[in-house]
Amino acid sequence: MDGQGRGRSGFRGAPCVLALDVGTSSVRAGLYDERGEPLPGTETARSEVRWRVTPDGGMETDPDALLALVVRVVDAALEGARATRADVAAVAVASFWHSLMGIGADGAPLTPLYGWGDSRAAGAALALRERLDEGAVHRRTGCFFHPSYPASRLLWLREAARDTFPRIAGWISFGEYLDLRFLGARRVSLSMASGTGLMELERPRWDPEVLAAVGVSPETLSPLVDTDAPSPPLLAEWARRWPELAGVPWLPPLGDGACANVGSGAVDGEHVALTVGTSAALRVLWETERVEVPRGLWCYRLDGRRLVMGRALSNGGNVAAHLRAQLRLPPPEETEAELAAMEPDAHGLTVVPSLLAERAPGWEAWAGAATVGATLRTRPVEVLRAWMEAVAHRLAGAHEALEAALGKHCHVVASGGALHASPAWARMVADALDRRVVLAAEREATARGAAVVALERLGWIPGLRAAAAVEGETFEPDPLRHARYRAARARQEALERATAPPARGGPDEARTTRPES
Repeated sequence: MDGQGRGRSGFRGAPCVLALDVGTSSVRAGLYDERGEPLPGTETARSEVRWRVTPDGGMETDPDALLALVVRVVDAALEGARATRADVAAVAVASFWHSLMGIGADGAPLTPLYGWGDSRAAGAALALRERLDEGAVHRRTGCFFHPSYPASRLLWLREAARDTFPRIAGWISFGEYLDLRFLGARRVSLSMASGTGLMELERPRWDPEVLAAVGVSPETLSPLVDTDAPSPPLLAEWARRWPELAGVPWLPPLGDGACANVGSGAVDGEHVALTVGTSAALRVLWETERVEVPRGLWCYRLDGRRLVMGRALSNGGNVAAHLRAQLRLPPPEETEAELAAMEPDAHGLTVVPSLLAERAPGWEAWAGAATVGATLRTRPVEVLRAWMEAVAHRLAGAHEALEAALGKHCHVVASGGALHASPAWARMVADALDRRVVLAAEREATARGAAVVALERLGWIPGLRAAAAVEGETFEPDPLRHARYRAARARQEALERATAPPARGGPDEARTTRPES
């Protein structure tokens, strides 16, 4: 897959990989050299993503508006390539998992793009639990019955978009939409498909039983490909705009979580990757031929040889961002200093940090967020610290589940804008997990991971370990602080049990709404 069949000596300037990271909060594009490091003299281009959040739990956006953001950051990244006389050898793409949109026979969108935080398919997820053996499906696909997954969303859309549903020629993720618009090709990587709840992990193939249950045929889904699939050429209109990319191979888009593992260096089964961006997750990535999915964890793919297993939280950096916007906090530097100076659990608050229904098991017991224990003396910065600690407690639970399934992991490598912006929060996480946490020096771990996969496919590095990530600040756990957090976590779990609604029944109890089409 060496671009245009040239060796590295065939490039006019420094060869590099253009990496796109289509995240929930922003779209980024950067250039990476032969070692997977940011190309000197260039900067990451960035545009913010806006979602429509509806009162009934919707999270959607216009796919063409998001496409325009991607075009904008590619334009900016290529300006950097021209300024440094760099040659792009490949384009790598990481995109958020679990998105879904419907297109017509001409490839035009017929629905909005639905994001992972859209909870309107909750009733459909419960209906699937009644119709199918969830344990067996989880073992085959690595996914639960959950409103985040396209499997549940498709069943919801059969009713909610009943007028549009029959006209849908293809159900795709946003990463697939990029391939369709830039390359004119329908394809989906094993990585992106593994996050749908529709694909068998071990074969891999689209799962016939789940497809039948949600009412879609395999023909409406894209062909499955691995990262070594031949790349179609860039369409003429884009080749005229980006002549540097004409004839350059594009890897099929990969799941952003798997790429974050690669970019932070957690690629050997011995390191846990911790990411706190808009959401949060802990993941382990390793190479294996066998797929055994333990209860309580999801399991997806990076590619045909490597799996990524873990647990994701819907409430991560979005929690802190929401509170910073709502509370009368001091300036950011002063707020960070106050957070760092506070003792663990000294605020007297117990928090259930569920602004969004969680993606972990037990999501159906979601009752919203709660803050208990506030008085007239409670300061805004104490509220922020309490919520940050509450997220750390949930990360500790996810970490314990990973270690129970896969054995003890001594190395936790952290990345994500929320932790890079708040070392105090990274320290809270280290104390809550009772593990050393190393903050990755590279802030754009996801984009870097996509670039490293491309370097491996180009044959420029022998494997993912060859592009080791540079480590940044290290946070050692403190036994006394950990003991305080254990007690605080027990209070949080008790509050969650006390505020959980009664067990819900089938889909008739869930509200059905019709989406914009």
